[in-house]
Amino acid sequence: MPAPPSGNVVLLGVRHHSPACGRLVARTITALRPAYVLVEGPADMNGRLPELLLGHRLPVAVFSHYRDEARVATSWAPLCDYSPEWIALRDGHAAGAEVRFIDLPAWHPAFTERADPRANRYADAEARYAEATRRLCARFAVDSVDALWDGLFEVAEPQGLAERLDAYFDLVRGDAAADPGDRAREEYMASWIRAARDRAGGRPVLVVTGGFHRPALRDLSAGEGPGGTPAGWPGVPGVPEGALAGSFLVPYSFRQLDAFSGYQSGMPSPGYYQLLWQDGPQAAAEGLLRSVAERLRARKIPVSTADLIAARSLTAGLALLRGHPGASRVDVLDGLAGALIGDDLDSPLPWTTRGTLGAGTHPVVVEMVAACSGDAGGELHPDTPLPPLVHDVDACLAGLGLAGDPVTLDLTSADGLTRSRVLHRLRVLGIPGFTRVSGPAGSADPVFRERWEPGPAHGREAALIEAGAYGARLDEAASVVLGERLRAAGTDVEPLARLLFDTVLCGVGPLCAQVLGALERQVARVPELASLGEVLTAALGLWRHDRIFGAARDTLLGGVVAGAVARVFWLAEGAHGGSGVDRGQLRALAAARDALLHAPELLPLTRQSAVEAAGRIGRDRRAPAALRGAAFGLRWALGSPGDPAAAVQALTSSAPDTLGDWLAGLFALARDEVARGTANGRESLVDVVDGVVSAMPEDAFLIGLPALRQAFAFFPPRERERIAERLLERRGARGSARSLLRTTADPLLLARARALEENVARLLDRHGLGPVR
Repeated sequence: MPAPPSGNVVLLGVRHHSPACGRLVARTITALRPAYVLVEGPADMNGRLPELLLGHRLPVAVFSHYRDEARVATSWAPLCDYSPEWIALRDGHAAGAEVRFIDLPAWHPAFTERADPRANRYADAEARYAEATRRLCARFAVDSVDALWDGLFEVAEPQGLAERLDAYFDLVRGDAAADPGDRAREEYMASWIRAARDRAGGRPVLVVTGGFHRPALRDLSAGEGPGGTPAGWPGVPGVPEGALAGSFLVPYSFRQLDAFSGYQSGMPSPGYYQLLWQDGPQAAAEGLLRSVAERLRARKIPVSTADLIAARSLTAGLALLRGHPGASRVDVLDGLAGALIGDDLDSPLPWTTRGTLGAGTHPVVVEMVAACSGDAGGELHPDTPLPPLVHDVDACLAGLGLAGDPVTLDLTSADGLTRSRVLHRLRVLGIPGFTRVSGPAGSADPVFRERWEPGPAHGREAALIEAGAYGARLDEAASVVLGERLRAAGTDVEPLARLLFDTVLCGVGPLCAQVLGALERQVARVPELASLGEVLTAALGLWRHDRIFGAARDTLLGGVVAGAVARVFWLAEGAHGGSGVDRGQLRALAAARDALLHAPELLPLTRQSAVEAAGRIGRDRRAPAALRGAAFGLRWALGSPGDPAAAVQALTSSAPDTLGDWLAGLFALARDEVARGTANGRESLVDVVDGVVSAMPEDAFLIGLPALRQAFAFFPPRERERIAERLLERRGARGSARSLLRTTADPLLLARARALEENVARLLDRHGLGPVR
């Protein structure tokens, strides 16, 4: 136990989620019997400390949120069985001490200094001062700060632990100046320490904070300084006027807590450290070995008894070589890796660094990390206060009969539409429990039924509590989330188009007007045809078809459609260069075609002026071939086709390698017109293309085949079969048209194989090696 300094204040610097530090806190409270226990945590939770002590199953976290016109911030302060902060709260209360959180509220601007505004409170400050820990790792010849910590503290002898911790954190902090956020927090925490010291009347005061802060708090709290309020304690900053802020307890899980899942926690591998806390280093090592073997065998990855014996031997040898009195986490993992992995690895073992597992991680490594993580989940005590949104959602689901069974909703009925909107609001809030498996996929999709099925409900309670930051009612919370997406989208029209459809599905009427206003302002400045096509398709589909959701023939939607069509033609006439088929550009022209055919009254240009613009695009040799073909198709769809056969012949004579791209554009805009010509028995465009392709030299055909295949992919299977029948008819051949569409291999590979065989045969003939005739 650390000895009290000259005053009555004992400062314990800890690493968050460290079992060794948790034991030290417990021993210190037992020995000191302090009058006050001060803990790094949000001071605005002091009036609600009884909630923390209700008897939850850990891990749980204090979730805090803040929102004003300028910023949105959320944070979590997780607590598990071995967290030093939790042990300080629990054991301090049990010992009769007055327990207080002493840090600034989570919404305070001091926390906005972090790179990640969604960070957790207990992200170790040493990660921000990595140079000192890098030097220590080099000095002790270890790969990571976690391995360094285990060797120095977790599996080391407990004697002298407090002194080693002090020395470690003094080295980590060094002479580095704190950033403005840390400085503000440390000055505030020091004011609490001074107030408790003055109130204690000589009795001990125990302070438990992150070790990085200890050196500064030692200096700041040693002398006199600003004390508390007349009541004796420092004031807690109030939420600024016009802002919304709050904190609630949420259930947490080891998966969320684990550094390998992306959490900036003080310690990774919570499942292993839970065993270490409960049973000590030897039992934790054995438990980890056993858990890895069970997980691998459950996934049919062979692990023999000999493999486990080898892993135990390697683990023991590594612990001895590294000077550990018992096997550490990294000793066990390295021993398992050496015994079980015989392949070359593409990346370093994950416990040598920090971060999430990457794609392609070796399956044995994946299971080892999962075994370290554990699968424990927290549960709140039934008496825990919950935000109003949780109760509102429960009431909505119960009242609408949405109890977790599969449901099929008729969107044309008032009841079906109401239930659909509730489920969509839960979806945009990210609340698990229901998954939509069918329904309208876009604004132009004439589907009037939806089907929802029960989905994984893990984390539902925590997600609902966190969503309570957005409002007390489900409709209000969904509106706020969609409003944040609107602000985040800025001038990017693609997310605005997706947001528009989500807003309609959720039934958030007032927000629809804001989204439409933003879209109408932005379409005139969109620089790319593909992005503009997404917006025009969404807006036109809603304007034409959306009688269910109430947006059909909306004036604001009409303004978006008109502006988008005018912009499509302006961009298309200036599109030069490029090769291949840009499907986004083709979709944009197809959307403009639909607007000209179905909503001409909205548009600032006539059908004739659109035909003339399409003619200019089609004649512009600098435009991509696919765009020129689309322009020809647009004219055809608008009733002014010109002579498609002559156009194909002219293209074949001037640039035969672009025929496939040109046809792709044509078919994207005038597929129905081409198909009708194929079915009427007279010579059609397909007949012309067949003649051109048949006359191609073999090399030219192989070059053009991929683009030709891509072009005819615009036809659905039944129309492709009709085209195949026409080709058979032209050749006077009998047979199944369907068999032409179902080859045993990729037609391109077959064509190339045939060309290769012919080239080989010619080469053999040239050298007199061909077959004897």
